[in-house]
Amino acid sequence: MKVACLQENLAKGLTIVGRAVASRSTLPVLSNVLLSTDGEGKLKLSANNFELGINCWVDAKIEQEGAITVPARLLADFVNSLPPERIDMQLDESTQTLNLRCARVESNIKGIDAEEFPTVATATENDLVIRLNPESLRLMIKQVVFAAATDESRPVFTGVLVKFDGDNLTMAAADGFRLSVKLTQLSQHAADALEDFKEASRLIIPARALMELSRVLGDEDEAVELVITPARRQVMFRMTNVELVSQLIEGDFPDYTRIIPKGHSTRTVIDTAGFLNAVRISHLFARDSANIVKLDISPSGDELMNGRVTLQATSAELGDNVSDIDASIEGNAVEIAFNAKYLIDVLSVIDSPQFVLETSSPSSPGVFRTVGDESFTHVIMPMHINQG
Repeated sequence: MKVACLQENLAKGLTIVGRAVASRSTLPVLSNVLLSTDGEGKLKLSANNFELGINCWVDAKIEQEGAITVPARLLADFVNSLPPERIDMQLDESTQTLNLRCARVESNIKGIDAEEFPTVATATENDLVIRLNPESLRLMIKQVVFAAATDESRPVFTGVLVKFDGDNLTMAAADGFRLSVKLTQLSQHAADALEDFKEASRLIIPARALMELSRVLGDEDEAVELVITPARRQVMFRMTNVELVSQLIEGDFPDYTRIIPKGHSTRTVIDTAGFLNAVRISHLFARDSANIVKLDISPSGDELMNGRVTLQATSAELGDNVSDIDASIEGNAVEIAFNAKYLIDVLSVIDSPQFVLETSSPSSPGVFRTVGDESFTHVIMPMHINQG
């Protein structure tokens, strides 16, 4: 193998595939990145940890075809340390050593034969392909993935439910304390394609894979192809120069619709930025008391006036904090407490100037929605308020 490419292009590609490099593995080759020529004038970078695999193509000048795997971290650190100039790479097949030259720097990195590397699966003609709008996909991931569980004892909850229903795509994630649901509309072509793939109507994709996809998406403008392979229990997201492959999580995701309250007694419309800032201040005092922030939602009783939400947080050692936020309130007064961190998480992904909080009682879940957009629903279980 003999190739040349620009330092900045190789560095960017290594950053992308580095997300799929195994940090701890009994197979040394999984700590490596595969460099190979694809026969089309590009250098292909691949990483695979058996749960997540990423392929990335980098513009390059190919003088001789070939492939080698080299330690991913060493190569990335080395390339990032080089000046923004051309890098020449040549493989000595007899010693499996990759020689790299850039400006006045030269290094030799020992590798492992490419034959030992588990290849990242590619799409076949029998797979289901659905084209997704990259902007909609980014927003869906942003508003859902943070609610997935990190506790590996419940694998299903570490994933995101991806559900296709007619021309609708829904993502949902829950961790037992909160639930986030986002819906978007598919093109008619995608809806028609799904008719023949009923087994692909409900998938559970690892939250980590979707987080990595969100990072890789970046400023992608072209449609993203979601490639579903039911037989291999995996999905692929195909972009302009990147393919991300993830294994699916086995199991049944609970019926999340049962968690969403059917009604409410109080509807509060609040300024998003102002309320988020108030919660962050309250969190400084709530951190030592189980993150409890109490919300006192008080209608004014006057139709010409709105009302207010009072946030209270108390720390036995640090002190306390009280903040008032003006709000438009319909319904009864209610006192309810939430985990401040959960409030910060959801408020940080709401992309509208105002949001809606629907409540019924101190012991009933709170429902957060975006004003003017019914496609996003977030539910947070309340915390117990110590009346003593």
